Amino acid sequence: MAMPPAAAGTRTLARLPRSSDPPSMVTAITSCLQTLNPRNPNPKHINSTHLNQFSPHLDSNIVIEVIKEQQPNPQQALFFFNWASNLNPNPNNYSHNHRCYVAIIDLLLSHSLFPIAKNLLEKHGVFSDLLVSKLIRAYGYSGDTKSAIFWFHKVREIQQGKCLFSWNAILGVLVKANQINVAKSFFDQIVNDAAVKPDASTYTTMIKGFCKVGMIENARKVFDEMMCGPNLITCNTLINGYCKKGDMENARIFLCRMMESQDCLPDTVTYSTLIDGYCKKGEFNEAMKWMDGMLIRGCKPNLWTYNAIIYGLCLRGIVDEARSLLTKMRLNGVKENVATHLSILKGLSVAGKSEEAIGYFNEMIRKGMKLDAKEYGVVIIAYCKMRRPDEAISLLKEMQARGISRGVGSFNAVLRILVEIGELDKAVLLLKQVKNMGCLPNLVSYSTVICGLCRSQGRMQEVGDLVDDMLQDGFEMDATLYSCLVGGFCEASNEDMAMRAFNDSINKNYVINVQSFSFFVNLMCEKGRFVEAEQTFKDMSESREDQLIAFEAMLRDEVFAMYDCNLLPFSCVVDEIEDHTHLHNSPFAANST
Repeated sequence: MAMPPAAAGTRTLARLPRSSDPPSMVTAITSCLQTLNPRNPNPKHINSTHLNQFSPHLDSNIVIEVIKEQQPNPQQALFFFNWASNLNPNPNNYSHNHRCYVAIIDLLLSHSLFPIAKNLLEKHGVFSDLLVSKLIRAYGYSGDTKSAIFWFHKVREIQQGKCLFSWNAILGVLVKANQINVAKSFFDQIVNDAAVKPDASTYTTMIKGFCKVGMIENARKVFDEMMCGPNLITCNTLINGYCKKGDMENARIFLCRMMESQDCLPDTVTYSTLIDGYCKKGEFNEAMKWMDGMLIRGCKPNLWTYNAIIYGLCLRGIVDEARSLLTKMRLNGVKENVATHLSILKGLSVAGKSEEAIGYFNEMIRKGMKLDAKEYGVVIIAYCKMRRPDEAISLLKEMQARGISRGVGSFNAVLRILVEIGELDKAVLLLKQVKNMGCLPNLVSYSTVICGLCRSQGRMQEVGDLVDDMLQDGFEMDATLYSCLVGGFCEASNEDMAMRAFNDSINKNYVINVQSFSFFVNLMCEKGRFVEAEQTFKDMSESREDQLIAFEAMLRDEVFAMYDCNLLPFSCVVDEIEDHTHLHNSPFAANST
């Protein structure tokens, strides 16, 4: 067949293979497409006649295979698909069948080319239940629930309700989006719809939705009311729901019921789900019984099973046995993953073997494992337990260099240990660096450092600066911080600021702790500001009865202490306190008469 001359600067186009077998044809067409290299579905600068040599040999199988070969290049696949839709010449009267549309739609959606896939369906008027269900799932899983619902209603109208694939797709989208009430509404519609009958997948999706939000009773009700037989996935979904809820008894009963059935015999997933549930609940002995049971019934443990048992062992600090199981797992041909090693890492930490945990972590890095914040977090905590915050900070910086996101919990652990060991300058510095290290401090971060400074002499000016920073970051003062501020200002003998912080806590209905109130009363009495202390107590007694009970005794003790030291006339404060706090029925009133 004569070919037009190649354009200047282009490579020689692939010619028709001598053999017309499908693999050779697919390779030749793919080569031709790579040479043409279309960057959009309808490029004006490319002459598609170069593909015409393949027209007599096209069939749906070849078209589908060519589309699959273009997985990295959706524009090339769409260019080819459009060309094959309008063949000229077309000696065999080729036209795309449903499978061809499925192949191209799958490819486009895998690249999130939703508008192009939608336009293709509309252009060719292909609105089959299966094709539209794929579009519904793609929109939903990308977070566009509104478009997913729109396409569901559209296909439901076109198919006159006979669209089970689309029903199941929209249910899955809504469950994934945690819109369980909306999903239940759709589910009720399909159950009562005469045009289509729900299948096991329909019920399983709704059961999964209820289990996801902990509504296990609703999930069981859906299961009991199934109008078709459940499959193994349905049963495993319900057992998983029981286990996540911590209801191991009902999970066990349901599995036993499965064992008596001939339709849904438990498999490795079933047993592994139950074993994992027992391990996470701390009932390791029960987990081991079911591990033995699954082996007796011929079910081989998989990675999930082994990881569950290793997790259970490490949770109890039995790391040596966990390592032995890891060796056995390898011998049985099951390759471990990072989660396996994370459990052992946590186990070493639980067992108090922080140094060994650090060594294990370094070994994981040497082996090239892809670690994330969870593994780093365990070792940061280990360093903190060993009171080695500098190494912990180095790990935080290493995480930043590796592009690993750090949770504020890791920073807070380091801030806490810095405060505990008196490294307040480093704590303040780290708190100010948190934002630059790709994380945001929270109220605990500020509270840890601020309270640490309040307990140290001569640092209340820094406290004020950090409080300002905290307020600018959108956090509000709480009872803990007010307690620290009052205590700190009292230690600094700054009764004015102590009074201000104390009044502010009352105005915001916060209860400071007993120790800080004791410091406050002591300071005010030492400074001879009895009347102000009394007025503060009076104001508090009128607004917060719950504070009064605890603070009344402290104020009384402080007054008597001052009297005993001849610093205060006995009647100076007592009478007024009785008037405003109704102490005439208390032991204090009896002692004062």
